[in-house]
Amino acid sequence: MTVHKDMRTAKVARRHEPLGFGAECVEGGVRFRLWAPAARQVEVVLEEGGVVIPMEALDGGWFQVTSGQARSGSLYRYRIDGGLKVPDPASRFQPQDVHGPSEVVDAQAFAWADEGWRARPWGEAVIYELHVGTFSPEGTFAGAMALLPRLAKLGVTAIELMPLADFPGRANWGYDGVLPFAPDSRYGRPADLKALIVAAHGLGLMVFIDVVYNHFGPDGNYLGVYAPPFFTARHHTPWGDAINFDGPGSAAVRAYFIANARYWLHEYHCDGLRFDAVHAIIDDSPQSILTAIAEAVAPLRAHGRHIHLVLENEKNEARHLNGSDGPQGFTAQWNDDIHHVLHVLLTGERDGYYADYADDPARWLGRCLTEGFAYQGEWSAVHQGPRGESTQGLPPTAFVGFLQNHDQIGNRAMGERITALASAAAVRAATAVLLLAPSPPLLFMGEEFACSQPFLFFCDFKPELGRAVTEGRRREFARFPQFADESQRAHIPDPNSPATLAKSRLDWTEAERPPGRDWLAFHRELLTTRARELAPRLAAGEVRAEGFERFGARGLIAVWRFADGARLQLAANLGDEEVIVPDRLGVAPVTLYETRAPAGRGRLGPWEVRWGLWRAAADMTAGGP
Repeated sequence: MTVHKDMRTAKVARRHEPLGFGAECVEGGVRFRLWAPAARQVEVVLEEGGVVIPMEALDGGWFQVTSGQARSGSLYRYRIDGGLKVPDPASRFQPQDVHGPSEVVDAQAFAWADEGWRARPWGEAVIYELHVGTFSPEGTFAGAMALLPRLAKLGVTAIELMPLADFPGRANWGYDGVLPFAPDSRYGRPADLKALIVAAHGLGLMVFIDVVYNHFGPDGNYLGVYAPPFFTARHHTPWGDAINFDGPGSAAVRAYFIANARYWLHEYHCDGLRFDAVHAIIDDSPQSILTAIAEAVAPLRAHGRHIHLVLENEKNEARHLNGSDGPQGFTAQWNDDIHHVLHVLLTGERDGYYADYADDPARWLGRCLTEGFAYQGEWSAVHQGPRGESTQGLPPTAFVGFLQNHDQIGNRAMGERITALASAAAVRAATAVLLLAPSPPLLFMGEEFACSQPFLFFCDFKPELGRAVTEGRRREFARFPQFADESQRAHIPDPNSPATLAKSRLDWTEAERPPGRDWLAFHRELLTTRARELAPRLAAGEVRAEGFERFGARGLIAVWRFADGARLQLAANLGDEEVIVPDRLGVAPVTLYETRAPAGRGRLGPWEVRWGLWRAAADMTAGGP
């Protein structure tokens, strides 16, 4: 294993993020602190011996006690008003799932061997999204760690872990988590996750965590019992009452989520966070919770450490972005627009939100590649109103591009990947566009070897809730012609079935035989080129798009200029018919990538892509763009 240069002289470190609540190991025992404004009395109940420790009531609905009877490893719950026993909402570990006792974890017991790690500049980011439970045969942190060398060899520079917050049952995508400080016990203990992160850093891989601050899952959240101000009926979300970020009592709520963001970045030494569906966070405060989190994270960037904050935001609100890991704002956003338009080009599908991109998909693609969002305030028929904000002034690096991710695969009824829906030539062309464009690319696990297995929606809820989820999911697809008949919907996999989880687990042997082996080599070639030609330029300074031009039915030219004066040009034909390239467009002296059988200088054949580079101003002589 090659050890990354930043790790060669690494010293051992101990990391602990003081939370201000929950269980903290302190001199003389453990300090317990809980915000329970609706409770009259709160006690800590230790599982071992049934020891009951009364907590002192403090101002503002807080209860606190420090006890020498508890220690690292102690299992405990809070007893509310002498009756209901609940887990700690700031639990660091739940060994017996969401309804069980919490475990006291001494964060400083883990010896970190990555003190020299400062992460990587955003310009070097090549992100690989994975679900811990289905990424490896074991479905654990240790299983994922064993596969990391494959990703480093591929050319990936960051892994993004789907949400880890403890969820109910044996399996979940993670978006139904209810204890956001506790990595789910199905994947391993906190020390196992920390070991995974150290191993990733040793290979030069950054680690991002997907966090969910817009709702809690439907099973295992007790906050409404003893802290009802945690939620508000003034705002409504798809999951019910909104989290209270802006009403009475919201100070404690905001502190909880700010602490969670810092916790993953400091105590777990992660390099970035991906914030799920922030369009569903409703906050009318003078300072939004997103801005508050960004400001709270800023001090962690001391001593040259890179920390990257990435949003998912259906509203395309460019105001949050700064395109770098600066002191305020967010580094980038997942660009759903570029996925949608590529999906239309590759599959011809026009249902649902794809309808917004069907009129001239090559034009929409050009705008995504050079400006980021396709929709920047234009009227959206799907949303029945204007969508998005202007991206003027933002670099291409503010937008994460992808052809697949967990949502776009798993939210299909049958969980099909793009290689099951489009021709190999079309997928190769789209992949070549994304992996050599200046925007940071994201791959979804298995994409690099054209995994043939689906990624299905799965969970493990109690019988009554499980049936409701299964029936609700099948009803969602009733509006699609192929599932109009109830008997057809019955074939949609049951999310609660163990078979659904099993079908979604990667088969790594596919990467070792054709065609998976060939797809893997193809991705590796493109990422090697990106690392050699693009990453150093992106890390050295801002890249600026010079625009795009449409020609033919689906022909597209786009040009970017780097800070060192180099120019990058894409010429692509994302269609089944040959197109004529305008004569005035030059041919770059350095070819970064082209299809194996190019149609010729003045033409682009079906699904042909050419990437060219002028490395310096001296190259831009006659015939240049």
